[in-house]
Amino acid sequence: VQLVESGGGSARAGTSLTLTCVTSGYTDDGHCMGWFRQVPGKQREGVAAIYLRSGSTYYGDSVKGRFTISQDNAKNTVFLQMDSLKPEDTAMYYCAAFGTVRSYLCGSWSRYRDWGQGTQVTVS
Repeated sequence: VQLVESGGGSARAGTSLTLTCVTSGYTDDGHCMGWFRQVPGKQREGVAAIYLRSGSTYYGDSVKGRFTISQDNAKNTVFLQMDSLKPEDTAMYYCAAFGTVRSYLCGSWSRYRDWGQGTQVTVS
């Protein structure tokens, strides 16, 4: 399984960025894909997740109402639309995934097994 993130960069507070994660290696859509972020010296934080089979979504409390996770029709790509960015959104953002038949597990941030290399987002 491979996950490749793109779309990070620098942005001004109040503006938007969209991250993209392309995954390969899963044989069906029965899996969760999520976005996490981490700042050096701090614990990794679950940001958003989606169950590809149903489209059910889950969000961390710090981004609810500002970030939106979505998928494309081919269901091998997920997007993280980040609006109303704040300086505290600055972090390395990672895409992750794991297979399951239970969509509600997508919000269980500790279950993610496969990880991308990350993309840096800096908000000033």
